[in-house]
Amino acid sequence: MFDNLQERFERAFKVLKGHGQITEVNVGETLKEVRKALLDADVDFKTAKDFITRVKDKALGQKVLTALKPGQLLIKITQEELTELMGKAAAPFELKSKPAVILLAGLQGAGKTTHAGKLARHITNKMGRKTLLVACDVYRPAAIEQLKVVGESVGVEVYSEAGVQDAEGIAKRGVAYAKKEGFSAVIVDTAGRLAVDEKMMDEIEAISKAIKPEETLFVVDAMTGQDAAITAKSFNDKLDFTGVILTKLDGDARGGAALSIFSKVGKPIKFVGVGEKMEALETFHPNRMAERILGMGDVVTLVERAQQVIDEKDAKRLEDKIKKNKFDLEDFLGQIAQIRKMGNVKDLLSMVPGMGKALKGVDIDDNAFDQVEAIIRSMTPRERENPKMLDSSRKKRIARGSGTQIEEVNKLLKQFEEMKKVIQMMNKGGKGSMSLPGIGRGR
Repeated sequence: MFDNLQERFERAFKVLKGHGQITEVNVGETLKEVRKALLDADVDFKTAKDFITRVKDKALGQKVLTALKPGQLLIKITQEELTELMGKAAAPFELKSKPAVILLAGLQGAGKTTHAGKLARHITNKMGRKTLLVACDVYRPAAIEQLKVVGESVGVEVYSEAGVQDAEGIAKRGVAYAKKEGFSAVIVDTAGRLAVDEKMMDEIEAISKAIKPEETLFVVDAMTGQDAAITAKSFNDKLDFTGVILTKLDGDARGGAALSIFSKVGKPIKFVGVGEKMEALETFHPNRMAERILGMGDVVTLVERAQQVIDEKDAKRLEDKIKKNKFDLEDFLGQIAQIRKMGNVKDLLSMVPGMGKALKGVDIDDNAFDQVEAIIRSMTPRERENPKMLDSSRKKRIARGSGTQIEEVNKLLKQFEEMKKVIQMMNKGGKGSMSLPGIGRGR
């Protein structure tokens, strides 16, 4: 996420390294590089120019505190201004009405239907509301079936009317059904449309007037850069939406959409999609995102993700096993499953302060987990519990069963033993560093 932008910012701040004070010359040189970084990130020229002006004015208007070097001060100011640029603070999503109606709008291919399911899961699981999905995409083939599949995957009912082309009528009847059946939240999924398609834009406006949504969320692909902000403005002029869901943020190396939308439209990014799984939807925190862009990590989000997937009883059981030095390959398999639920491994590691720089040149492939899992699953429960019993014939059987070579089985077992030693050292108050077997390779 934002890898290119992070690298460019890091390069820009190197200009100030070794300087004892902030001057117009050295700040100017640094901010010239920052402006290039923003433009390369696909932030529009005016937004980048205004940003640079604000940072420069703040930097030259302050004296460097004894505790801060010029570079540190400029990073602090930049972090504050990036936070302001992206919306200052996390925008509320409280849903006061019952049923609370949420209308989703956006372009084709932005991921509306998938994110309708993600949002339904969020409202149901985290807000405790009985949620209904309403299928109003009457144009795209199989759109209704896709929403039903998505709804089933998150345990949410879908209201639809097969063969009916009246999207406004379906939306009204869907909301009426929700009231009658005691649903406390309704998400209306609409067809993707272009801002230049006047007929389609009139339709979404009519739907909005008919159902009077408490929240109207514009769903947009983060990888479209500053075009996302331009499109958002066109939709906002018609709908006056309340916020944005930014999808595919985990695959966005540049960051132009996240940095441009609030300044261009004045509406906050409320949620971000950070993966393909239904749980991969997060509240957008401008301050945390600014810290990540500047390579400071994001420990709070990392902890929140962990809390979502880690069961307290399992954690206590695992802690007891570690204390008794009984951590085995079955436990390790469970840890892999939990990490998979948390998201992309490299993205997770980059949330640890300082790790972004350390990960440069390291290829961490999530698919490498597949081989590790295949090897462990080819073992018997007794072998997983006591891998030292694995002789050459057992290893050959495991290699055949997992579609790997015996050398790869040996490598995993060796790394696992090294990891256990590190865990023991950490358990005794020693120091060590741990890497998950099979997922990191120098490039």
